[in-house]
Amino acid sequence: MEIAAAICSLFGGLGVLLFGFKVLSDAIEKLANNKLRQLFSKTSTSGKFAGLGIGTATTALIQSSAATTVMTVGFVNAGVMSLTMATAIIMGANIGTTITGYIAALGSFSFSVFVLPFAFLGILVAMISKKDTVKTISYIVGGVGLVFVGLQLMSTSMKIFTEDPVFQQAINAISNPFLLLLLGIAITALLQSSSAVTSIVISLATATSGALFGGVNGVLFLILGTNIGTCITALISSIGANINAKRAAFIHLLFNVFGVVIFLIPLLIWNFPENNFLDTVLGWMHNPGLEIAVFHTIFNVICVLIFFPFVNVFVNVATFVVHERKKVARDRQTEPDISNSLLDDRFLETPAIAVLQAKKEAVRLATISLGILTESVDSFLAKDKDAMHHIRKNIAQVVESAKAYTKFLIKLASRDISYQDEKTISALHESLADILRIADLADNMTKYTVHYVDDNLDFSETMCSEIKQMDRQIHELFDVSILAFNGTDKTAVVKAEEYEDDIDKLKKQMIDGHIKRMNEGKCQPQSSSVMINLVGNMERAADHILNLAHAFDKK
Repeated sequence: MEIAAAICSLFGGLGVLLFGFKVLSDAIEKLANNKLRQLFSKTSTSGKFAGLGIGTATTALIQSSAATTVMTVGFVNAGVMSLTMATAIIMGANIGTTITGYIAALGSFSFSVFVLPFAFLGILVAMISKKDTVKTISYIVGGVGLVFVGLQLMSTSMKIFTEDPVFQQAINAISNPFLLLLLGIAITALLQSSSAVTSIVISLATATSGALFGGVNGVLFLILGTNIGTCITALISSIGANINAKRAAFIHLLFNVFGVVIFLIPLLIWNFPENNFLDTVLGWMHNPGLEIAVFHTIFNVICVLIFFPFVNVFVNVATFVVHERKKVARDRQTEPDISNSLLDDRFLETPAIAVLQAKKEAVRLATISLGILTESVDSFLAKDKDAMHHIRKNIAQVVESAKAYTKFLIKLASRDISYQDEKTISALHESLADILRIADLADNMTKYTVHYVDDNLDFSETMCSEIKQMDRQIHELFDVSILAFNGTDKTAVVKAEEYEDDIDKLKKQMIDGHIKRMNEGKCQPQSSSVMINLVGNMERAADHILNLAHAFDKK
């Protein structure tokens, strides 16, 4: 009966521990969402050392190397991160994940009992408070308390197990290094959390005073196994992803396997009961849980020091092993695919990054729509009505991308996000309407091109020159509007309004000039409706671009 109660306590404690880590990581991520965005905002231009730091810091914040790696796979799949950068981030994630071991080790210290009330206080304040920031901080406090409650329950159950001679005999009978390695891989793959397995091992080591798995390096082989088992999450995530995303997941596995092999050899040699690695190197700490946490850190730091200079080698090996099929290479389109989104559902696990990517995708779609508008202007000036088919094909792709974008925003809004992110998502929905309207106006202009050609109309050189001028001014307006949209230039909104005013003035000037030339007999009267509609559509496109500049100052 006592053993049955201990089993229930163990799994109950594990559940509380995992839930505590979930609450803690979600709250920290929510509080530090701007920091996370800053970390990932320039990943395409940052160097390897920056990638290492990003991986370490992000994993330390969100308490999950698997989440960081899955997110990295998502970036690679979206085509916004190189394999070199992804490899550096993955290596950093291995260092960042070691913080979990220290949190688990703290449960063995006497002061940890005073942390238990944090679970009640944090959740209570979160329920009472109306302020978003206070609620988030309260959840962090409550998450810390839940983690220690889980550790306490697990520790209590472990003590009952260790007092049972049958359990002691069974736990010490499992001493084969390779069996323990496989056990670590299997349990971690099953739970999909190396943090959970590490916490269990540390609780078990603390309860037995380190006397488990033969009393030698057995526990270390188990820890090494967790480093391979945690790769399963990224490998599963890469299913259905593009070739580079699969390579990123493979690099994660390759890095951890190589690191385990390097440590496995000396541990097998240094594996004597009277002179084992753990007791000899870290025994002075007199705390088995802390010793395991420190070993985990040593393992990951040394692996990074060894392999970091060979990041490009990992990339080359992954490229060679996970190769692209020839058929895919032959069928690859020569021009960029408009539907090649920067979004990936893997980002939804980290809402702060998902919001960042959603803003980038909005800019991408806006840029494409502007390009379509410019193509329609050029085709008008060139009297090329055949360009209509290409323009409409691109517009259709933008519409399809917009549908996928809307679905992504809806999924993102259903996550536990901050109030500020809710407002951002709302603004992005409105911005998408403006982006689609720009593309619609381009479609209108293809119809004017057909009239221009079929009705044999003629426009003066002055009018054509002014149309080109308005197109240039629209591009200038777009550039400053995107600066305002991204929040990179606080004065950009004012500049955008000035550019839009200039376009309004140019429109009036063009219409007045056309009427004057028409009265002088220099322009055909039948061209007036086409000219006025064309210029009006370009000016309306400028209005929608200006809305992008004001997208977030309205929220």
